[in-house]
Amino acid sequence: MWLMFQFPLCPFSRKIRLLLGEKGVGYELVRESPWQRRDEFIDMNPAGQTPVMADDSRNLVLIDSQAICEYFEETEEKSPMISGTAQNRAEIRRLTTWFDQQFYGDVVAPLMNEKMRKRLVDRTSPDAKMLREAMKNAVSHLDYTDYLLDHRNWLAGATLSLADLTAAAHISVADYLGGIDWRGHDLTSRWYAGLKSRPSFRPLLGERMEVIVPPAHYDKVDFL
Repeated sequence: MWLMFQFPLCPFSRKIRLLLGEKGVGYELVRESPWQRRDEFIDMNPAGQTPVMADDSRNLVLIDSQAICEYFEETEEKSPMISGTAQNRAEIRRLTTWFDQQFYGDVVAPLMNEKMRKRLVDRTSPDAKMLREAMKNAVSHLDYTDYLLDHRNWLAGATLSLADLTAAAHISVADYLGGIDWRGHDLTSRWYAGLKSRPSFRPLLGERMEVIVPPAHYDKVDFL
C-alpha cells in the first residue's frame, strides 16, 4: 500500500491526491509537518518537502510532485492526465509548471506563510501588506484562467488534464486561506465548481488544518 506523507494545506500533495483519485489508486495518508524536519522524513527526502510517496513492499520512495505525477501517468493506464498530441502534452506541462511555480510563488506561498506558518510555527501576526499583495496577484492570475477558459473547455485544451488538477489544488489552498476574491471571475468559478463536484475532490473539502478555519463557502460546490 502506498503511503503519502503530507499535511492538509500542502498544494503539491493535493495535486497528487487529485491525480490518484481520478486514477483510482489507493493510498494511506500520513500526517507530516515538514517544518518540524523529523529525521525519519529527512532521510526519505533531504529537501524536507511534501509530498513523499512510499511503498515499503516495493522498497520504493517517490519525491517531487511532478515526478510523482509522471510516475503514475506511466504506470497507471486509467484516466490519463497528460495526453493528446505532443503539442497538447507540452501545453499541459507548461500550465502545470506555471501553477506550481508562478501561482504558488505569487499567491499560495505568501498566504501560507502569513496565515498558516506564522500562526502555527512562529506564533506571530500576519503582515497585512503581504496578504493584500497575494490577493492582488490572485485576481491577476484568475484573469488569466478566465482567458484560457474562454477559449477552451478545460485549461489546457478539450479534456480534463493535470493542468486542471494542479490549478485546482493551488486555488483550493488559497481559497481555504481566504485569499480568493471570486467576484468577476465567472468562468473560473464555474470551472472550479465542476472540479469540486468530482469524487476525487471531495475528501479534500472535508479536511481542516488545526486552528485555521476556512471561509463558509469553502466546501460548498455551489459557492457563489
